[in-house]
Amino acid sequence: SSAMKKTKVSPSRRVYIQNIYRCYTSEGSTMPASALLRFLHIEQMEKAASQETAEGLIDRYEIDQTGERMSRTMTFDGFYRYMESKDCHVFDQTHASVYQDMEQPLCHYYISSSHNTYLTGNQLVGRSTQDSYVSALRRACRCLEIDCWDGPGGEPIVYHGHTLTSKIFFKDIILSIEQHAFEVSPYPVILSLENHCTHGQQEVIAQHLISILGDKLLVSGLVHNTQPGQLPSPEDKAVVVAEKLSNLVVYTKSVKFHNFAHSREHQRYFENTSLGEKKARKLAKASALEFLQHNMMFITRIYPAGSRTLSSNYNPQEFWNVGSQLVALNFQSLGLPMDLNNGLFQDNGGCGYVLKPNFLRMDLGVFNPNSYRYNLKPAHLLLKVVSGSNLPASRSGKALDPFIRLEIHGPNSDCTSRDTDTVRRNSLNPHWDTAMNFTISVPDLCLIRFSARYQTGLTSEFIGQYTLPLISMKKGKGRAEVKE
Repeated sequence: SSAMKKTKVSPSRRVYIQNIYRCYTSEGSTMPASALLRFLHIEQMEKAASQETAEGLIDRYEIDQTGERMSRTMTFDGFYRYMESKDCHVFDQTHASVYQDMEQPLCHYYISSSHNTYLTGNQLVGRSTQDSYVSALRRACRCLEIDCWDGPGGEPIVYHGHTLTSKIFFKDIILSIEQHAFEVSPYPVILSLENHCTHGQQEVIAQHLISILGDKLLVSGLVHNTQPGQLPSPEDKAVVVAEKLSNLVVYTKSVKFHNFAHSREHQRYFENTSLGEKKARKLAKASALEFLQHNMMFITRIYPAGSRTLSSNYNPQEFWNVGSQLVALNFQSLGLPMDLNNGLFQDNGGCGYVLKPNFLRMDLGVFNPNSYRYNLKPAHLLLKVVSGSNLPASRSGKALDPFIRLEIHGPNSDCTSRDTDTVRRNSLNPHWDTAMNFTISVPDLCLIRFSARYQTGLTSEFIGQYTLPLISMKKGKGRAEVKE
């Protein structure tokens, strides 16, 4: 795999691709479809590739209309275009469309979720805007939070209560949601309403939801499509679900969490609980198996601690490991947690719903996130970081010393990181050619993060990153684009 910043490619990378090309061609000749097929089988490990596959790639990337295309051979320029294309991206393009079973109950999916969605900055004096909802929806966020308070003229407002964050009208948010809810994903959007309004303005909220959202709003159970005592699937209907207004609550009624035994005895399938990160973390450490089994039946929402006034985020992986579905993050904050969130949810076509592994949907007795031994088949990852190109220059204009850090995120037993060697004074076309070998115990929960960094004495400076699920990583020779 090769980490790179932009489409412009360094001379060293071009030479590397030329060397691959020469291994499958005679001196001075072009690559016939049969040789390209051998490359696909041997190097790219695309065992299902056929002669038609190879000819299709030639048609797609070979621009010589009269000669090479007619004879079904690939020139180096065509091969070069292919190697720099999405077909050779480290992210498997078959995962760029919805491919998972979308007819499971909602509790069987990770669902992309935001916290205090209206905020653009910190939790105390940040700006509130409906554009934040548009931004989140365009990133396929499927659970939005709206804090509702009594406003002037009988119109409810939204802001972070008892703080100096700016205020916006609830109605304007719902208008934006109606327009953009299903722009990039057809699957359900959950509205988490934190309701602080008096009875009169609660009625206004309900009326706005009904009148603005119209038939996009779920107002009654999907009896004909749902098994008794079971949540519907994302496929059942593209809907918006309103929470905490009793006459509109259908499948996500919020109830207080007492303990897992109480939930087993009393919680109903359409009820969910919200837990602050600190309480959820204690439960995950002390009662991981019970937490995991709870999330097989019920939806759990996790939200950041109130002490995170600067809108920082916790690491979502620790709650995905126990199967929590709505792991809510501050979408406006850059950093590792959102990198992991973006990495997980680019899977399954970026639709905002990712099916949990089967051992988090069924009680198979093979996985405990706090254990270091599992009854699961491990994966062996051998990865070579070859080269990079066009990494950002320093503000001072000095040549810098880049390296790539490869991070594994998953259960504690799999979490690790390794660095390439540092290339001295070359951010234009650094060449590492560093091989790394990992054994991953729980591949279905693993995220791979490529982090490009500059060595600065005893510390390092972040340049950019790219994250993807291990199960979405394509075999063979490919490239990853790191983003600042």
